Amino acid sequence: MGDVPTWLINTFGVIAGLCSMMSFIPQIVKILRARDATGISLRMYAVTIVGFVCWTTYGALSGSWPVTAANAICLVLVSIIFSLRLRFGDKSN
Repeated sequence: MGDVPTWLINTFGVIAGLCSMMSFIPQIVKILRARDATGISLRMYAVTIVGFVCWTTYGALSGSWPVTAANAICLVLVSIIFSLRLRFGDKSN
């Protein structure tokens, strides 16, 4: 794909990153409003955190700023959900 301009590739990366980031916002808002996170899976979010750590590292090592930035922000958002689950969820996994 050497014929595709870098700006176009980065545009798709930014759009994808924004969609990923925005997908976590409603969950955070719902947990905070309800003060309830019992329906949130700790295991799923733990695996998601590991995935975003790997994607952020991959983006940094490969020099892809859209991948790095988007996944770093997603990492923060899923970490917030994880911590809210610990705070407002039940004690079972």
